[in-house]
Amino acid sequence: MRIPFLSIIIFSPFVGAFLMLFMRRRPLLVRITSAIASGISLILSISLFFLYDFSKGGFQFIEEIPIVPSLGITYYLGADGISLSLLLLTAIIIFTGVFASWTIKFRSQEFYMLLLVLVTGVFGVFACLDFFVFFLFYEIAVLPMYLLIGIWGTGADLKPKIPPNNFIQYIMRPIDAAMRNVTLGTKEYAAAKLTLYLLLGSAFILVGMLVVYFKGGHTFSYTLLSTQEYPREFQRILFLTFYIGFGVLAGVFPLHTWSPDGHAAAPTAVSMLHAGVLMKLGAYGAMRWGWGLFPQGAHDLIGLVGLIACINIVYGAFCAMNQYDLKYVVAYSSVSHMGYVMLGLATLHEWGLNGAVFQMFSHGIMTGLLFALVGLVYEKSHTRDILKMGGFGKVMPGIATAFTIAGLTSLGLPGLSGFVAEVLVFLGAVKSGNLPWFLAGITGTFITAVYVLRVLKIIFYGKLDESKWHDLQDAKGPEWVALYILSFTLIIFGMFPFLLVKFIDVSVIEFLKRF
Repeated sequence: MRIPFLSIIIFSPFVGAFLMLFMRRRPLLVRITSAIASGISLILSISLFFLYDFSKGGFQFIEEIPIVPSLGITYYLGADGISLSLLLLTAIIIFTGVFASWTIKFRSQEFYMLLLVLVTGVFGVFACLDFFVFFLFYEIAVLPMYLLIGIWGTGADLKPKIPPNNFIQYIMRPIDAAMRNVTLGTKEYAAAKLTLYLLLGSAFILVGMLVVYFKGGHTFSYTLLSTQEYPREFQRILFLTFYIGFGVLAGVFPLHTWSPDGHAAAPTAVSMLHAGVLMKLGAYGAMRWGWGLFPQGAHDLIGLVGLIACINIVYGAFCAMNQYDLKYVVAYSSVSHMGYVMLGLATLHEWGLNGAVFQMFSHGIMTGLLFALVGLVYEKSHTRDILKMGGFGKVMPGIATAFTIAGLTSLGLPGLSGFVAEVLVFLGAVKSGNLPWFLAGITGTFITAVYVLRVLKIIFYGKLDESKWHDLQDAKGPEWVALYILSFTLIIFGMFPFLLVKFIDVSVIEFLKRF
């Protein structure tokens, strides 16, 4: 009997959440259960890399159970090298996120339950090959965010700084107007804004899914839909539909404005999942269903995708450089780094796509570590105002070291995973003949170096006011788990990128045959 590895990975967190229903007033047992449930998913995610058969390639570990045969709805799971990389990313982030949230005392049972339900949806998205079930998992992954931010989130320390007369805010005024009774900068505002934006994206995805279902022979199966030949104009329309729908969650300009507020208001583990994993759902969905089903439409509109990706990179980096709230710095940096993912996809070249997927993984780990560190700094100093900090490295050497590793990964220092991802994206841009894209990417990297080194210098290597910060402490106990695991992951895949790239490349080559 074949072991249903993917189902176990997906539903271990859900079973853990269900068991927590019977653990009221037992916070330690709730935390241990969360660690065990997420640990099972992590161990199995790593195991699949050893079980994957390179000689066969394609989707493996297939599970297929008809749900509504008359409508073509099937519980259809499978994973290729791209999916395996993102399953591993999700497993690492949720496991470390459990320990990063170890100190939560307010309604910890409900917090961990929602966290595990959310990650069940994330695992399902990366493993599902039936569009209908994929969409269900997608919504499960998105909707708990409203409660997690609205109940356990925090308000902004400082009002985020954006360029004056920002036309993006003007474009998005209808959504902001719908929340005119909610105070700007509060966790309720961030939760409502995030939910409205993501529901807007889901509406595009739902319409596109139904059109594909009727046009593709009344099936939701990816393997069947990807063999269909669609008219070129139809492909352009549907590709654009999915690009917009999934692009909202991926933080694509100008639909990204929900993201910094959501990042900044979310509690630590939710910020880690939000930036580290949820934004990758959008990029993965666009790649799998947009690029995968409509190659001609993607080819025709790839110039637009590349242009918007370049704007993402440069605009997000400039906004990050202009912030004084530490969480908003990391939040806007995520908008910028997701631009590299979309730029890699836009190259339609083997190296570029390898770089895009590797960037999803690298950025997920890096930003997960950054948000874990921001949470620790805020918990110990009770501020996120960069200008109020200074010299923390003298009393927080462990946190300072981990922050330095994450920051240097962000700016693409050789030897860390961010360098590998960005170099592959840049080479893909050059090989595809798009020199302006390459120049925009390099510009973004330079700006990133400016704000990362500025933040590191001010917070950790400036002068310590001992009269004000005499009681600061370094990480302790379970807090070290996230810092060690995430830092080690950035280093190991930076030094030995082939450990992951060889799996991604097998699937990318097969994926590009469609083009």
